[in-house]
Amino acid sequence: MPKAYYSTVFTQSAPQIWQIIRDFNNYPVWIDGAGSSEIEDGKSGDTVGAIRHASYRDRHIRQRLLALSDVERFQTYEFCGPASLPISEFQATLRVTPIIDGDRAFVEWWATFDCEPSAREALAATLRTWFGEWLESLRRTLTHPSPKNPTPGHRG
Repeated sequence: MPKAYYSTVFTQSAPQIWQIIRDFNNYPVWIDGAGSSEIEDGKSGDTVGAIRHASYRDRHIRQRLLALSDVERFQTYEFCGPASLPISEFQATLRVTPIIDGDRAFVEWWATFDCEPSAREALAATLRTWFGEWLESLRRTLTHPSPKNPTPGHRG
């Protein structure tokens, strides 16, 4: 099964980063281009099984939170219904690990998926690029909060 992987180091601490991304509904707070996010059925954004209905640029996506750990600072999710790419069996994990030296954080985002064999490398590269862009968006959010989304916990 193909895997897309991206990682980076943040100068902020792991708890600072996790405070923003742990809520599955905070998508518009830290992802540039995200318009709105709503958790279906009145669940909270930290409830395993919660389904996020979000808009990103001109796409509408539904994703289910499969796992969340405050101790290990990770969340795992999948698409509900059609994915925004020609893939199936998609499952992604976003993890924040403390770097003790300098009170920084190591952030990883990866996904496994299935697709046509001829498209594997291109789709993995696309996802890797998107993960990088979204983590750069998080970096900007941490250093320059926008008036639109000034604090974690925003409900879109």
